[in-house]
Amino acid sequence: MTAAVGRAQPSALTVPQVRAALPGALRKLDPRHLWHNPVMFVVWVGAVACTIATVVQPGSLSVAVACWLWLTVLFGNLAESVAEGRGKAQADTLRKARTETEARLLTSAGTTVVVPSSHLLPGDRVVVAAGQIIPGDGDVIEGVASVDESAITGESAPVIREAGGDRSAVTGGTTVLSDQITVKITAAPGESFLDKMIALVEGSSRRKTPNEVALSILLSSLTIIFLLAVATLAPMAAYAGERLSMVVLIALLVCLIPTTIGALLSAIGIAGMDRLVRANVIALSGRAVEAAGDIATLLLDKTGTITLGNRRATEFLPAPGVTAAELRDAARLASLADLTPEGRSIVALAHERGAADDTEPPGSVAVEFTAQTRMSGVDLADSHQLRKGAGSAVAAWSESDGAGPMTETITSIARSGGTPLVVAERRGGVGRLLGVIQLEDVVKPGIAERFGQLRAMGIKTVMITGDNPATAEAIATAAGVDDFLAEATPEDKLRLIRAEQSGGRMVAMTGDGTNDAPALAAADVGVAMNTGTSAAKEAGNMVDLDSDPTKLIDVVQIGKQLLITRGALTTFSVANDIAKYFAILPALFVATYPGLAALDIMRLHSPESAILSAVIFNALIIVALIPLAMRGVRYRPASASALLRRNLVIYGLGGIIAPFLGIKLIDLVLVGVGSLIPALAL
Repeated sequence: MTAAVGRAQPSALTVPQVRAALPGALRKLDPRHLWHNPVMFVVWVGAVACTIATVVQPGSLSVAVACWLWLTVLFGNLAESVAEGRGKAQADTLRKARTETEARLLTSAGTTVVVPSSHLLPGDRVVVAAGQIIPGDGDVIEGVASVDESAITGESAPVIREAGGDRSAVTGGTTVLSDQITVKITAAPGESFLDKMIALVEGSSRRKTPNEVALSILLSSLTIIFLLAVATLAPMAAYAGERLSMVVLIALLVCLIPTTIGALLSAIGIAGMDRLVRANVIALSGRAVEAAGDIATLLLDKTGTITLGNRRATEFLPAPGVTAAELRDAARLASLADLTPEGRSIVALAHERGAADDTEPPGSVAVEFTAQTRMSGVDLADSHQLRKGAGSAVAAWSESDGAGPMTETITSIARSGGTPLVVAERRGGVGRLLGVIQLEDVVKPGIAERFGQLRAMGIKTVMITGDNPATAEAIATAAGVDDFLAEATPEDKLRLIRAEQSGGRMVAMTGDGTNDAPALAAADVGVAMNTGTSAAKEAGNMVDLDSDPTKLIDVVQIGKQLLITRGALTTFSVANDIAKYFAILPALFVATYPGLAALDIMRLHSPESAILSAVIFNALIIVALIPLAMRGVRYRPASASALLRRNLVIYGLGGIIAPFLGIKLIDLVLVGVGSLIPALAL
């Protein structure tokens, strides 16, 4: 179990939790709220009917049953209210970060005017200096700055945000610590990422997921079946000369319908999203959390996910006939406009090897890297062009004879797990290979073990990289992934996702760049990095506030934990109902049908005591299971068949045994209380 999933959760309900959740639970007694939960609505109707019957014909049994039915509804509401309470606490913290600030709006004339942040619209440009709060969500279009995002992520360490690349997105409410940046606003007032987070974590925008809807339909069907079954008991008893009161029939119905899972179903879903929030992941829909539990294929970027990232240039390897200084200077010129860590490391290495300053030659035009061209560089004023990038792309651009004499060097770098960047030039339409830049990266420690856990769960891992196939194979082997996609373009990612989905497999992937947006949107679970572009965050259905690509593994485990918890408690609830059926009915009808004595194994004190004991147990078991619904059933990587066996043994068998023990214990307590206080005797 990873740290994020295994993070400590409260093991029991605390008094402060109950005190804070109780007002919300009382408000949820409104039938307009309960109508959305058919099982608990039936219990509410039963409680109302018993209350009326108690007023019309008072009796100790009817008073006790009515009180415990109201408590059953209240306890069900309490489970949902406790789950929502955690989200509301997080929302209150986020609201403190959402303050009205002044923004320095940049006009078309190049001047700035001060306006309230609530007046900003998408497309507006604002200037934010050190010590100022970023007034709205947007992308940095000019400058680089250190930003404090602790109000959003909880992480005290500042992060770097800069124009260009995949770390340009900023969030309103965060603070610039150093330097100055120009931000292009991308969100309208009330639609910022912070606003969406608040709505999601407090549950105001949560909708039932497809699995929840399907389970609700099943529970409603079971309720109707038991309603018909209980309705037939009255004429059967009358035929045998015994009369069953309405209070007894209602108590029987409530005990036999799946009230346990009906009361906890909503809380399980809310708690699952809360566990993601605690892991600093915001799920933009409950469907995404469920889908994470069914993921069969994980697509992971190599850099920053499988490897430590920030590859650095370590060597210049010139081609035959090219001097080391010539390759060094060409690599420096081709990288001056490259703001990626790799590009900066190339310039830094060139300086270490004696290159000139960072001044760009007059008239030069930078050529940015794209996923389609897979290279970048510069066009100089004298028709001299320089490019660096993937070997096949640079060779095709320079129209040279491929890597030629550098093939062995490129292969050696790739097989060692490094990344070769080929440098070439073109003068007067004639291309020439200049050499290779060696970039090095390191596989993250422990990543192979995590992939082994995923493999045990039946999940296929695919590494996606822009590296050549030899480098990709070396890294994939070292990391222990199942497959890899080398020299990947956005179109390649889409094709891979659709191919996996066409085979009936659900796919998850991470991304942070604009070029990742199509794949994030196509994946069943798309986790966008908070440091990424606005396009990536809009395309994904989850946002990782820590911008840790390996968090996808934790997301899958949290999703599986949610599904397992729901399945376990459903199994327990259904088993509970079956056990209560065989525990109560023999006690009720043993006098009328003596043959039932063989099934009356608990030998309860009286039919009235059996009814009340079952009603009390039915209410208390909901309270007992609230901590489990909040915390989730502990998840261990295993096959589906092994998980099913574990659930059936623990929660199926446990659900059958618990009512017999609990109802018998409550019956003994009721008999003891009745002997001490005769007025309370049944």
